[in-house]
Amino acid sequence: MPHTIKQSWAEPYKIKMVEPVFITTREEREQALQQAGYNTFLLRSEDVYIDLLTDSGTSAMSDRQWAGLMLGDEAYAGSRNFYHLEEAVRKYYGYRYLVPTHQGRGAEHIISQILIKKGDVIPGNMYFTTTRLHQELAGGKFVDVIIDEAHDPESTYPFKGDVDLDKLQQVIDMYGAERIPYVAIATTVNMAGGQPISLANLRQVRELTARYGIKIIHDMTRVAENAFMIQQKEEGYAAKSVAEITREICDLTDGATMSAKKDAMVNIGGFLALNDADLYDEARNMVVIYEGLHTYGGMAGRDMEALAIGIAESLQDDHIRARVGQVHYLGNKLHEYGVPIVKPVGTHGVFIDARAFLPHLSQDVFPAQALAAELYLDSGVRTMERGVVSAGRNRETGEHNYPKLELVRLTIPRRVYTQAHMDVVAESVASVLAERDRIKGLKMVYEPKYLRFFQARFEPL
Repeated sequence: MPHTIKQSWAEPYKIKMVEPVFITTREEREQALQQAGYNTFLLRSEDVYIDLLTDSGTSAMSDRQWAGLMLGDEAYAGSRNFYHLEEAVRKYYGYRYLVPTHQGRGAEHIISQILIKKGDVIPGNMYFTTTRLHQELAGGKFVDVIIDEAHDPESTYPFKGDVDLDKLQQVIDMYGAERIPYVAIATTVNMAGGQPISLANLRQVRELTARYGIKIIHDMTRVAENAFMIQQKEEGYAAKSVAEITREICDLTDGATMSAKKDAMVNIGGFLALNDADLYDEARNMVVIYEGLHTYGGMAGRDMEALAIGIAESLQDDHIRARVGQVHYLGNKLHEYGVPIVKPVGTHGVFIDARAFLPHLSQDVFPAQALAAELYLDSGVRTMERGVVSAGRNRETGEHNYPKLELVRLTIPRRVYTQAHMDVVAESVASVLAERDRIKGLKMVYEPKYLRFFQARFEPL
């Protein structure tokens, strides 16, 4: 019988430059963590060995993107790089109008100020921190209409980013379509563990909102990763390219906010994309107030050029297969070690279920924050909390919001780390798991007014 050879995948690139990293001692990490108030966001990067804090702005650009930086046209008005970027957005995503911003939250601010009035409600497939805050600051209220499976880390449903159509209909019936400026649809859903929405579900959402004249605004930060999961898991899409599926997703929406620091692998930048000429006219006026002229927004010309190139690269099937493949490699490793993680593994990181990892800690002592601190102490690996700290406080009662998901996110930058780095991470998590009973909770000793997870400080109990 012929011998079957397993076909392993490999990265579709080779390394031509490296950045040295250094391993600190446990004593050095203890001191660094104390100085950071047990908040991994406040650690200095020089004290971090493997940085899995975020995939935002931390990916490695290609040689073509670096070459693009040298083609920057830094004219204050009418930069040629703006038109290259506009052409890429129209070609690959299909949106007619482009407003560049310094990053995704700049686009969130502008669209919220334009569309939301006091008393409005914005349904969406789970909240995201900055998105919800901008909606609230504009006078609106976010309402979660994601399927129940998204809140269950053990559920293996493949499209946990799907909208529950009954929940959405109930919101429309309760508040009226006139109080719903848009439905917020994220691809993929970060706070659920990087979970995708299916095209079948998005098409149903489009049909429902169209009946009531409600817009869909697309958080397309990781749309290519969502498209890849559709290609792999949704019936009828295996033969389609990631680029084709991405365009199909975008065509079902009315506009989009983009943090280009994720999918498109640039270190800074984002945009608001729209199809409505009147909305674009308002946004073009607002960007001048808050960001910069409409042909550069918050970006330098060179960064717009790198972004235009990055958009094309992000939609290459070989690239996205290796990118998501590395995430799943780490997820599978952790699963083999018995680490409780969100299932199925998402696209931009692996999410540890901190409540299952630390069952002896109640949610009011911030178990995910404590676990992130412990992982750093063990190996110098920096992760981040996605639980009660990130959820913030109820704006009406002042009490903590207690989400069902209390997670630690191990976020993998694109084209940065090797599989050996992933092995080190998995072994560190397994080591902490073996001694989890000794981990104590934390108390919050400093809390900023907004987005507290960035700057809050803690002390061990």
